[in-house]
Amino acid sequence: MTNEPVPDGTPDRAIQPGDATSVERNKAVSRRWVDVFNERDDAGEADVRAPDYVAHAPVSLEPVALDSEAWMRFLAGFLEAFPDLQLRVEDAVGEGDLVAQRIRFEGTHTGEFQGLPPTHRKVTFSGLELNRFVDGRVAEHWFQMDALSLLQQLGLVVVPGPRLLPRVLAHQLKKLHTKR
Repeated sequence: MTNEPVPDGTPDRAIQPGDATSVERNKAVSRRWVDVFNERDDAGEADVRAPDYVAHAPVSLEPVALDSEAWMRFLAGFLEAFPDLQLRVEDAVGEGDLVAQRIRFEGTHTGEFQGLPPTHRKVTFSGLELNRFVDGRVAEHWFQMDALSLLQQLGLVVVPGPRLLPRVLAHQLKKLHTKR
């Protein structure tokens, strides 16, 4: 390890990757990453990511892994749709070189999102992210979000496909029959 500062500005000491100090430092960097996103600080956000950074978004939004440049384009698309989007870390746990966080998203849909024109509706939805650290920076990032809740808040109705529809109807009929 070196004595160069890590992204959160604290000096890096000679510590083992899985010890409590590095886990706490990684959790702090994960929280800082959310803070710099909320501040729209692209340089600060880039500083958190390792040079060989890879992101894995939900396949429904982005089917392939993203490098740093593609990640920034992905975020720009989200911010075009929700320019006031703010994230809040609700919980964080870490072990070894991994940090998992439960995130709350809040914003207003004022731009096109996945082909949907602006609805001007405020939305709140949750997500989970997992960050893998190398040398105090995020080398790999996975995230999932409650897309169903988001789409419902935007006024979209999810209709079951042909394989699921008979099960849904049978379940509803069973519920009606039980109430009698």
